[in-house]
Amino acid sequence: METTDQKTVGVIGLGNMGRGIARNIGKAGHKLLAWDVTEAARAPFETTAKLLPPEEMATEADVIIFVVPGSAQIDETLEGMLENARADLILWDFTTSDPVYTKRLARQAAEAGVPYMDAGMTGGGAKGADDGTMTLMIGGDEDALEKSRSVLEACAGKLIYLGPSGAGHTMKVVHNLITHTNFLACSEAGRLAEAAGIELADMIKVFNAGNARSFISERRFPDHILSETWDGRSRIFNLRKDVGMAVALAEELGSPMRIGHQTLAWIQAAVDAGMEEEDFTRMYPALDQLADGKGEA
Repeated sequence: METTDQKTVGVIGLGNMGRGIARNIGKAGHKLLAWDVTEAARAPFETTAKLLPPEEMATEADVIIFVVPGSAQIDETLEGMLENARADLILWDFTTSDPVYTKRLARQAAEAGVPYMDAGMTGGGAKGADDGTMTLMIGGDEDALEKSRSVLEACAGKLIYLGPSGAGHTMKVVHNLITHTNFLACSEAGRLAEAAGIELADMIKVFNAGNARSFISERRFPDHILSETWDGRSRIFNLRKDVGMAVALAEELGSPMRIGHQTLAWIQAAVDAGMEEEDFTRMYPALDQLADGKGEA
């Protein structure tokens, strides 16, 4: 459905999440600008978007969305973008990043008169981005949010404003701590059930009929593990980054963290086993082996 509030929108980062976001923004009738550091990621957008590197994109766009691995990749291009920024440009950071780093980038942008908004993503992973149904956890200036609303509604089903700069990325860190811990708790339960002679599919059926149900049991296990497709579309590297940030934030704020350390230990065991670039769902069949090598993170 096309919007009546059409804008020129740039998307930087056309990977698993970014390409779905970019496509939905284009479908909504916004003028699409796009960029990725790899030619292969840019190629599908050659006929549907104007391909511009970040510094040039900043001269044309009303809104630019970063969907890159993290703050470091934004930091590499931000100064050049701010030097070339057109009037009224709004920057949106959709990464999963350290909120302290996010706030520093936001201050840098504010000095140049450019609003810098953080928005953590949740709701189905890459499929949610493809379908335009994900939820955004938002931090930053509320006026900038309202000016960007038609763009955000083109690629997300729900927008939740949480407070000033950094609030969105803080919530994302908290959210991912729960998500990844839940995945590993369900994995431990699954190995226990199978060791006791219960079929994994039956365990998941019971979970989904009772109080243990979650997105992990309702979608991750049926779609990616029971199906043996192992295509959750997120690397174990990403889980290590996410939970590592949660543990570090807890230490910085003096907040209690014990279960999070154990989650990180499981993930670190997978990294140590050379699985860093593998889909995270492959941790399930490897869990027994990882248990032998896991240590305190």
